[in-house]
Amino acid sequence: MPNHAEQLAQELNLNVKNVQGAIELIDQGNTIPFIARYRKEATGSMDDQVLRDLGDRLEYLRGLDKRKDEVTSSITEQGAMTPELTAALSKAKTLAEVEDIYRPYKPKRKTRASIAKARGLQPLATAIFRQDAAFDPEKAAADYLNDEVPDPAAPSCAATTARLAVSPAPRPRTRTASTPSTTTTPSR
Repeated sequence: MPNHAEQLAQELNLNVKNVQGAIELIDQGNTIPFIARYRKEATGSMDDQVLRDLGDRLEYLRGLDKRKDEVTSSITEQGAMTPELTAALSKAKTLAEVEDIYRPYKPKRKTRASIAKARGLQPLATAIFRQDAAFDPEKAAADYLNDEVPDPAAPSCAATTARLAVSPAPRPRTRTASTPSTTTTPSR
């Protein structure tokens, strides 16, 4: 993790030594009011507002570094890391920039369609969507059956289908209008 003292000192127009002292005190778990009141020698008499700004910005910069590391490791695991991406991530100054760089490499949500494509069923789906009269989908689907793509007519699948066909459909929920009870108190 980089030391952010110089960057914070420049951004907040403060002395690097005082910023470093404040960072150390914050990292030790001291509260901002305590640091502002009792540790003036380490911070150069920074008031609590400056210390809060420094603490908030420090937290943001550390979060930015953490996110950069996460994005770098994710892109590297995918085998798509390039020197240009590394340079762009190191130059990014905001979380939004990091997310913009990461967006094309972000893993997509798994859907039934994406799982079917991963199993090699895209050509079968394309053939079915063409709706050719001479096309027999059952015959074409037989070519795609393997360990990953089970036969839907198999006993385990057929038993499940039969069980679902026999089970009663759930009853629709109905709401009853509730009328508030009005009780009157006897007048005196």
